[in-house]
Amino acid sequence: MDFECQEEGYLAKVFVEAGTKDVVVGTPICILAETKDEISKFSSFAVGSSDSTAGAPAPLAPPAAATAAAAAPAVAGSPIAAVARKAGERIIASPAAKFIAAQRGIALENVAGSGPKGRILKGDVLAFNGVPAAASRATSAPVASSFTPAPATAQAYIDTPVSNIRKVIAARLTESKQSIPHYYLTVELDADQVLAVREQVNKQGAGKYKISVNDFVIKASSLALRDVPAVNSAWQGSFIREFQTSDIAIAVATDNGLITPIVHSAESKGLGSIANAVKNLAEKARDGKLQPHEYQGGSFTISNLGMFGIQSFTAIINPPHAAILAVGGVEEKLVLDAKSEKGFRVKKVFHVTLSCDHRVVDGAVGAKWLQAFKGYIENPVSMIL
Repeated sequence: MDFECQEEGYLAKVFVEAGTKDVVVGTPICILAETKDEISKFSSFAVGSSDSTAGAPAPLAPPAAATAAAAAPAVAGSPIAAVARKAGERIIASPAAKFIAAQRGIALENVAGSGPKGRILKGDVLAFNGVPAAASRATSAPVASSFTPAPATAQAYIDTPVSNIRKVIAARLTESKQSIPHYYLTVELDADQVLAVREQVNKQGAGKYKISVNDFVIKASSLALRDVPAVNSAWQGSFIREFQTSDIAIAVATDNGLITPIVHSAESKGLGSIANAVKNLAEKARDGKLQPHEYQGGSFTISNLGMFGIQSFTAIINPPHAAILAVGGVEEKLVLDAKSEKGFRVKKVFHVTLSCDHRVVDGAVGAKWLQAFKGYIENPVSMIL
């Protein structure tokens, strides 16, 4: 992922070379000088060095809390006490803290936060030696704090290093499956009308856009979220947040892993605009050029594996969303038809499965959302009008 530097200047010193992995958040990576004349002043400057060259600015003094922690390390055998929190109390933590906690199997509800309003920081998790997540949940299976690779055998194999994005995906999906009470609702949809309208709209588009079935799914989902806003929500611990716009995250497979770019306010966009937006976002995702605002947030996720011949599947909820829609491929099916000479006809159908967070979306609410979605898909003209 590329991030553009907002400051102008000259690169005077590089501390972390390009391609370096597992760099701790907050580690200095380089020094920018305001003028070319200042570059030479940093030739022998080193992070943490007390004797930098004359004229080079002195490194900032570490915060008092960090200095005190470094001077007085925790005594072995005296772990930091776990924090008692009220049931349902919202836990505020930085992304780095969440990632490290997931890797080490630490329950964030047991960690005392030192940040503003009790926010849990990376240092709080690193300093925590109390009850791990597995021990804090009497009914859950133990969660290993580290994974021990299987011993080498005579069988041929290839070990592939885990990328940072793959680590994040693993941590988030593991957290989702372990902490969110999933349930699943599946319906069969008649695809004849949507395929006919799609063909007609593409002919009229004259090459300006090429609408896919997935674009109809996005539009229908956004309108169903408008009709059943309880699904367009997120669990926030002590309250449920209901979103006012349908910001649809689309699962896109890249060489580096799965990412979910967002079509914002899809309920107010036309099918052509949605098609062009999805095409642009998918290209940027595969090229690694998405900006943070293009993949962070959203209110609902769609994962479509129909193009791979998958009939149906269940998807894992993408936190903090309350639901995700898994879309299968279109297939032909024989159905009874009294108007046909043969007494039957062939129609095209596809299946979708809605995974819901039961803390936010009750079964009846999820079913009501699917009914609204089915109505738009099987009567696609209603999405255009």
